[in-house]
Amino acid sequence: MTSRFYRMLRHPFGLLVALLAVMWLIEAVDTIVLDNWAQSGGIHPRKLDGLDGILAAPFLHSDWSHIASNSIPWLALGGLVSVRGWRHWATVTAVVTVVGGGLTWALAGGVNHVGASGVIFGYFGAVIASAFFERRPATVGPALVVIMMYASMLVGVVPQEGISWEGHLFGMLAGILAAWLVADRTPAPEPEPYVPMDWEADEPWLGTTEPDG
Repeated sequence: MTSRFYRMLRHPFGLLVALLAVMWLIEAVDTIVLDNWAQSGGIHPRKLDGLDGILAAPFLHSDWSHIASNSIPWLALGGLVSVRGWRHWATVTAVVTVVGGGLTWALAGGVNHVGASGVIFGYFGAVIASAFFERRPATVGPALVVIMMYASMLVGVVPQEGISWEGHLFGMLAGILAAWLVADRTPAPEPEPYVPMDWEADEPWLGTTEPDG
């Protein structure tokens, strides 16, 4: 059982699953045992006691519906980032968490910002921006899938009461920054020139013909 767990963690998607399990465990303990005490440890804008919330906030949620609504996008969008490998996923996650959370602490309103949605919006921004910065089929395809499935998420960056729209906005901007930092700028290889096969010499209609006149 232990070896299977370690094998799962060898891929970043396995770690995404493990982190989600930790979020659910924290929510269960906070709700059942701590009477929602832990969720007060999120990002408190411009308060020194809210700086540690930059790292803690993604693991804290306001209630069961909050964490439930974040779970599928966490795996779906985070999974699309994780398929690029450990370095790509770790860099995007770190930049989104620290930069997005830091901007929320410095500029957001409100008193307490919790939830993994800031990181989720960061993954959203990173997948879309990677297609723009790299313009390869391997990045354009996932971006189109994300646009079709999660374009409605953009409503979450519109100022409104009851949600951390600033956390969403700054998370998405941090995701775009992360995509720029890790973009693969290696020029695409030139296609190999076409070399006619020997048998085509006996099939003149397969070759190029001169126009009449």
